[in-house]
Amino acid sequence: MFPDPRIPLQPAPATSYEQVVVNVRYEGAYPTRERAEEAIRLVVAGPGRQLTGDERAARLPLEAARLLTAQIPDTRPLTGWAFIKDLTARAEASLATTRWDTGAVFAAIAALAGPDLLTRILHQLPSGFALLFGRAELTPAA
Repeated sequence: MFPDPRIPLQPAPATSYEQVVVNVRYEGAYPTRERAEEAIRLVVAGPGRQLTGDERAARLPLEAARLLTAQIPDTRPLTGWAFIKDLTARAEASLATTRWDTGAVFAAIAALAGPDLLTRILHQLPSGFALLFGRAELTPAA
């Protein structure tokens, strides 16, 4: 059963940007804080081009929320795979590195968001994003 979007989400305990960096560094096994921050800057900006509305930056620390909301929403929604390819081109990196960065950052964001908010966000995104957040991609029965 999906959460009722009319019921407001309970605020989560505040998490600092520093803690997000620590979590991303751990998830991605990055050797330095700077490398973790580079991954955060690349990956967090991406969903900002795909999401609209007040919930898109909910529960993110101010620094990360600014990265997300500074993006102008794209007129063409990207599937999860197209999102990875777009980030790869923007970062001039390999697909493997971009996929790794995305997994590390989205794991930290999923933990911050919690299951209810993450479900709401995933309902706004095209197919393929659930897998990027470590969730099964469920499709409605035909």
